[in-house]
Amino acid sequence: MSRNALILGATGGIGAAVHAHLSAEGWAVTARSRKDGLDYDRPDSVTQTLASVEGPFDLVFIATGALVIDGHGPEKALKHLTADAMAAQFRVNTIGPALVLRHVARLLPRDRRAVVTALSARVGSIGDNRLGGWHSYRAAKAALNQIMHGAAIELSRTHPQSICVALHPGTVGTALTETHGRGHDKVTPTKAAENLLGVIDGLGVEDSGHFFDWAGDRVVW
Repeated sequence: MSRNALILGATGGIGAAVHAHLSAEGWAVTARSRKDGLDYDRPDSVTQTLASVEGPFDLVFIATGALVIDGHGPEKALKHLTADAMAAQFRVNTIGPALVLRHVARLLPRDRRAVVTALSARVGSIGDNRLGGWHSYRAAKAALNQIMHGAAIELSRTHPQSICVALHPGTVGTALTETHGRGHDKVTPTKAAENLLGVIDGLGVEDSGHFFDWAGDRVVW
């Protein structure tokens, strides 16, 4: 039986690499991104974009997210916080994916395994935060983790074989990480996609509602 995937944010580095990897393995891939009208600055665009999408999908991969928005990068200290920059982080990294999750019950099969995942970040872990800083981004990703956890609980009631997780891809080599990823080992988007899809392949229903890194290790909340 053909496997079907929906990738949101399919033109970004990781999203495009996931698309390429799944296509090469024979998956039927449906891709949506800004070029298709998916724009978290316009919340109604989520419903409009997904209205024409028909499942069921064995994988829904939310690859959207941003670290620098409108020229505002991660804050180094509390004094650098601004309401607008913080709101933008939540709009892109939390609210947008949450609005996507409103539609997943319709898009998933009820009679077989299906995975919903969203790209989070280890810096969104409260328990792992030992450095401070990056307050808005950390908070937005922590909120995303909570949304994914709650979605897993709700989906389990109607889709008992569903698996809903947040994933940390590691530091992926892009122009952005040349500035904000100094001192960290980096992987290419292709390798990141390979790692994440390997983690997804190994997940069971008992893993739903949790947060995993690129190596398959659970990240503390």
